[in-house]
Amino acid sequence: MPETTHYILLTVGTTGDVHPFMSMARAVRALGQHVTVISNSIHAPLVQDANLPFVGIGSEAEYQRVLANPDLWNPKKGFEALMKDYGDQLQQVRGAIQSVAHGRRTVVIAHPFAVPGAVIAREQGWVQSVVATYLAPGNLKSCHDPLTIGATAIPHWVPMAWRRALWHFVEKGWIDPFTVAQINTVRAALGLAQVPSFLNHIAQAPDLSITLFPAWYAPTPPDWPKPLISGDFPLFEGSHEAALSTALGDFLDGGERPVVFTPGTGNLHAAHFFTCALAAVQQLGRRAIFLTRDRGQVPAELPASVLWQSYAPLATLLPRCAALVHHGGIGTTAEALRAGTSQLVVPFAWDQFDNANRVKALGVGTVIHAQHLSTRKLARHLRTLGNAPSIQTQCAVAAARFNQSHDPKTLCKAIESALHNC
Repeated sequence: MPETTHYILLTVGTTGDVHPFMSMARAVRALGQHVTVISNSIHAPLVQDANLPFVGIGSEAEYQRVLANPDLWNPKKGFEALMKDYGDQLQQVRGAIQSVAHGRRTVVIAHPFAVPGAVIAREQGWVQSVVATYLAPGNLKSCHDPLTIGATAIPHWVPMAWRRALWHFVEKGWIDPFTVAQINTVRAALGLAQVPSFLNHIAQAPDLSITLFPAWYAPTPPDWPKPLISGDFPLFEGSHEAALSTALGDFLDGGERPVVFTPGTGNLHAAHFFTCALAAVQQLGRRAIFLTRDRGQVPAELPASVLWQSYAPLATLLPRCAALVHHGGIGTTAEALRAGTSQLVVPFAWDQFDNANRVKALGVGTVIHAQHLSTRKLARHLRTLGNAPSIQTQCAVAAARFNQSHDPKTLCKAIESALHNC
């Protein structure tokens, strides 16, 4: 890789969106390149603890205001809730890139939602290349199987023409109304050409696209963006995060393997999830660990058989647990696959439905949509996980795939090579 390259790792979202970019940032730095991470300001301590240069966008109050909106986790309303102030976010992205992109060749490796801002920076001459980075297969538009749009899994028999028509309906009625006008307002003020479609723009405008998941998890269909590099799960592990708390270690040592429940780091509206979890494990006589930063969503009174923790490193925790019940975020899914831990996925919104369907297809777990969650269903699925040898077998098969050495620096080298050949 040329010594003059400056890589800007640009991401927005929750901790689960930041960790993969930190993993890549570390790999780029290990190759001797200059690196800067740009993300929501609230993530500054996380990134700076990893000794990575950081530029924040937005305020903590703005970030918390988005998370506080319950519509964020509604499969039909989530996109509108997230994109309400998208134009302002693009301006913040532009400003952050401009503040650090000078004096050397600069490449932006961007989360898909940040791609329009990075493309504007390229058009203004601040950066030379933009790489769109897809954390999960559900973030990419495709008409091919397995096709999941929102919470709906499209049957295999649906003709291709109908699939294209369905995507057109979704884009024009659900996605573009909340994004395209805001993007074009920013672009018009800068004298830049208008874009007609959000998904087509983030697929076609970058110089290169990469995926951060392996082909055995999601093979590449023919209609994903090109050029495309297939990567692997970037399982970020900070050295300070590897140890379990004393309370958690003592709990694990004190009885049978527990079931872990987590709705994800950004979900502040999972009270029903934890209420059902407590009732189900008490009904089954199981021990449990509840993981969430927001103690207020957990029932106030917990028995000795249930422990709440604000955080625990899954790479260390899961090998000591019986099962994982989670939201279906790609990072959590990958950690469970690596640990060989059976999964019950309870998707709320976003790409979680697609990840849930892939977990089920791999034979490593089962699925209950959050909108349909009940104590009875949860208890039944936990019994299934505990009494299905086939699931345990497939979990072992998945875990074995992680024994193959994967070095994030290999992906970074491939990115540089591909950009030179574009």
